[in-house]
Parts: sequence; C-alpha cells; structure tokens
Amino acid sequence: MSPKSSAKKSASEDPNMTQAYHAYEAGLRAMQEHKYDKARAAFEKIVGGPDAQLADRARVFLAVCASRAERPSQQFKTPEEHYDYAVSLINAGEYIGAREHLDKILKQNSKSDFAIYGLAALECLTGHVEDSLKRLQEALEINPAMRFQARNDSDFQNLAEDPRFTELLYPDPDAQSDDTLESLN
Repeated sequence: MSPKSSAKKSASEDPNMTQAYHAYEAGLRAMQEHKYDKARAAFEKIVGGPDAQLADRARVFLAVCASRAERPSQQFKTPEEHYDYAVSLINAGEYIGAREHLDKILKQNSKSDFAIYGLAALECLTGHVEDSLKRLQEALEINPAMRFQARNDSDFQNLAEDPRFTELLYPDPDAQSDDTLESLN
C-alpha cells in the first residue's frame, strides 16, 4: 500500500478528521453567507485538531472572520445616503445586500420613490422584467420626473426594446390630457 492511499484511508476512518473536514466546510459556507460568528465557531473546532495544515487554514479564516465581524454597522444620516450605499452595492454586483438595504429604506418609508426606483433597476439587472416594470411604474406614479432618469439609466438596458417600458417612459400626452379632462368633469 502506498503512503498516499494509507493517508486517505486513515483520514476517512478517523472520526476526528471527518469532523474537522465537516467543520471546515461548514465554516466556508457560513463565510460565503456573511455569517462570521457561525464561521468562527466552526473554524475554532479545527484549530486544535489532528490535521496541522487544516488547522493553519482555519487560523487564517478565523482572522478574516474577526476582521469582518468587527466592522462597525453602517449608520446612515439620511435615507438618500442609505440609498447611495445600496446603489454602490448594485454597482459592485452585490445584489442580495443591495436588496436588503433598499428593503430597509422602504420599511422606513413605503412611498420612497428612489428606493422603489432602485428596486426596479435591481429587478431588471437580475432578469426579473415583470417585477422591474411594476416597480418602475410604482416609482413613476409617485414621482413622474424620474422618467428622465430612467430614460438614460443603463441598468434598464434589458428593457430598452420592450414596448411597455417605452410606454412608461414616453407616455402619450393626449391620453394624459383626456384623463385630466375626465377627472375635471
């Protein structure tokens, strides 16, 4: 039997090694989900374990967890500042975090036109065209001036050829005046 196969055999037969590998995998998954306290607990189980190389890796990840967990929570002075942060996350491709921040803004003010607009852009970027159109329509009902911004916003390029998008951004002025006349009568 070669030394390599005996090492594999001993790792698969040793319950401590198996536990260490499972803890390592759980720690990595937790880090990917930004659950640093959970990751830290998993990596701490490995540090004193039977595999020195795995323990060294765990120490590195423990340091990463510590630095990420110690970051102060974001404090935003205004909803607009919070929105700007969410947009920076969108631009960095961190769509889940951006959605969480936009949802927080909407919890504080459900009629926040810019947060609804941001969700419309996010929905478009993530391929949810129907949801994007609904959100955009909602934002435009609150603030029609956003049409000008949406016309030049590259986040909506997936909708550029969609006639529903065009209708939202370039409404028929005659239809609006007809609606206005009807509301006056």
